[in-house]
Amino acid sequence: MHAPPTDALDLDVDSFATPLQQRRFAAAMQRLADSRTPGTPVRVYVSAAPRTMNNPKWDSWLAQITQELPDGAEVLHYRSVFTEDRPYDWDTFAEEIDGLVVVGKQKRAGSRVYRFGPVARLELRSLIARKPVLLYAHSQGIIPVIDCKSQILTPERTPRLKLIAPKRWNRDSATLQAALKALSPASAEAERRIETPNHFAHPFAAPPR
Repeated sequence: MHAPPTDALDLDVDSFATPLQQRRFAAAMQRLADSRTPGTPVRVYVSAAPRTMNNPKWDSWLAQITQELPDGAEVLHYRSVFTEDRPYDWDTFAEEIDGLVVVGKQKRAGSRVYRFGPVARLELRSLIARKPVLLYAHSQGIIPVIDCKSQILTPERTPRLKLIAPKRWNRDSATLQAALKALSPASAEAERRIETPNHFAHPFAAPPR
């Protein structure tokens, strides 16, 4: 079955996620925030294709992403992490970061549609159910991917991804606030921590009956 054309989708929403999905996401993010140990660094990786990093606006995009993330979060990207001494090994690196921001190719200026290649798609898929994953939308800022409409594109052998940002996105949304809380360094003055597992294989699964 082919996905409906973008123009046929109702973009005039504040989120493509259902209220139940949003509540489950917020609860999962709260568990991550509660499990963070005071004094440990928070590392967020910005995933962008080479053509994106070569764009003259790359530095300003990176600065905006950094500004919108919690104070104290360390922002990383391909050129700051992977070198001749450390070749690209996503599976290993993914365990070292606390969140992901994906920067895609905008369909056109002002569009809410963003396209991603196979590498970004795999990076996103590896973390979407375990850690905060956000889309950087040029005119809207960072948006939790759970609030976006996702479509798999298969014009070639390797599947690609398209994310559509909701038209009426609100930065005060509970999902964004929950994701930002999960990416906030824990206070050194915190007196009590709730013991929770560090690995959430299925944070959005329905609770047991």
